[in-house]
Amino acid sequence: MTVTTGVESAPGAAEGFEPDRRARALVEALPYIRRFRGAVVVVKYGGHAMTDPALAASFARDIVLVRSVGLHPVVVHGGGPQIGEHLARMGKQSEFRDGLRVTDAETLEVARMVLVGKVGRDIVNAINANGGAALGVSGEDGRLVIAAPRDPELGYVGDVAAVDPRIIEQLVTREIIPVVSSIGADQQGQAYNINADTVAAALAGALGAAKVVYLTDVPGLLADPVDPSSLVSRATVTDVEAMIASGAINGGMIPKAQACVDAVRAGAGSAHMLDGRIPHAVLLELFTDAGIGTMITKEPEAERKGLS
Repeated sequence: MTVTTGVESAPGAAEGFEPDRRARALVEALPYIRRFRGAVVVVKYGGHAMTDPALAASFARDIVLVRSVGLHPVVVHGGGPQIGEHLARMGKQSEFRDGLRVTDAETLEVARMVLVGKVGRDIVNAINANGGAALGVSGEDGRLVIAAPRDPELGYVGDVAAVDPRIIEQLVTREIIPVVSSIGADQQGQAYNINADTVAAALAGALGAAKVVYLTDVPGLLADPVDPSSLVSRATVTDVEAMIASGAINGGMIPKAQACVDAVRAGAGSAHMLDGRIPHAVLLELFTDAGIGTMITKEPEAERKGLS
């Protein structure tokens, strides 16, 4: 496990964008573009990056750039705040248990409408407006995500029972950027709302993604939860599991950290947890030597970014 003391600012943030810095950034990116050309990268999009209009526009441009240089991004999104806002406008109070929204039939229909019909469409439109070719997909489509109920007391909240990635593979083959809403259905066709982190992990494993990237509202995994300068830049799945067991990772970070572990164990090359509040966070992590977040791999000897 590698701990970074202090978090570096984004390149150019304080020193401007003089030509030599721009050139160095392009040169630094080239090996990563070559190494991962043709690879699938799953990006779980959420948090402040989704709700801030400037960051949302920047994210869409970055995804188009990632596709333009030959990688195949697959975007997975949730939309908890947006669901909550819509329910509030209806006068319906949200109830949470262990951080999960109790989802009755009415709440499920709102979740489907908001995630598929609003949030997903907005992401697709933003990518397309920036020159990309995106298409929205629900986990219900093409039996992409087979769901199983998590707990009867939570109602229609599900877990991922299986993934059939063929519809995503077909889109990727046609150079289309899939935007996946985290709704799944069981074998009988009953829909379930599923945590987007979990969907991203399962999909990354099923696709054999080179990387799965989680945009969060924290710098990454921290060795000391109250010290932002204790960023862990590299860790193995064993390291992360030990941090969860010791309490170093706690609260709302546990599901995200566990999703990273699950993705790598399922077959993703590496998992990355980034601060989505930093403009161009995805590009900085994928195409620079230092990166900006936490990279989680299966084996301790794995080099950052997978380069050797």
